[in-house]
Amino acid sequence: MSLVVKLGGHAIDDVGPSSPVLSDLASDLGDVDGPVAVVHGGGPQIAGLLHRLGLESRFVDGLRVTDPATMDVVAMALGWVNVGIVAALQHRGLDAVGLAGPDGGIVRGGVAGGELGRVALAPQVDGDLIRELWGAGRVPVVSSVGLAPDGGLVNCNADTVAGALAAALGADELILLSDVDQIRQQPDDPTTAIERVSAAELEAMLESGAVRDGMRPKARAALDALAGGARRVVVASGTRRYALSGVVARTVPVTEVVA
Repeated sequence: MSLVVKLGGHAIDDVGPSSPVLSDLASDLGDVDGPVAVVHGGGPQIAGLLHRLGLESRFVDGLRVTDPATMDVVAMALGWVNVGIVAALQHRGLDAVGLAGPDGGIVRGGVAGGELGRVALAPQVDGDLIRELWGAGRVPVVSSVGLAPDGGLVNCNADTVAGALAAALGADELILLSDVDQIRQQPDDPTTAIERVSAAELEAMLESGAVRDGMRPKARAALDALAGGARRVVVASGTRRYALSGVVARTVPVTEVVA
């Protein structure tokens, strides 16, 4: 079974060698029967570095507004997160390889401009290098920075990159791990969590506004992955112990999105 796993939000607050989340992830990855690619964001690290530099964090529809100064911070923060994840996995015996989107042309995207700035709304993903690494028995760890047509960097939402990568690879499953257990019919009411939703139903929730803020890119990534050939998409919390194995076994709360 081939998996694309996205890590983000406060699930990766700690990317140091003693991180319990990364320790659990390494253990879970070792138990997966098949190739795995990890895509990560780094919202808390980006926000923290922006704050230290006296720069503002702003979002539009769940996407970070990225002027040139913010783009520099995004690249620095995600580079630090990437090496932290790779080091933690290597320390625990996994042959992880860290990659940024421009490496091998994995992630490319046009610059949205306008209010969003250097943001790629629909990044294009090439899975060839990931397949080569899979063939060598390695675990690719990809940060969500892309290569823009002008030769500069572009900020890509990590959920969107994960969805596009799952589609490009025809992955058996895309697993989106972040801060919340499930998609909800009413975002502020955990009792309205959904266990299973069709692509058409999720599209309707996006149009109605029932899916909002940071959940919007996840929902869109799920739809894009399914449309591109991924077989299943699962949304779950990455803050639980051994989250990945729990999702694979369906022993933790999840929302499964199906075509």
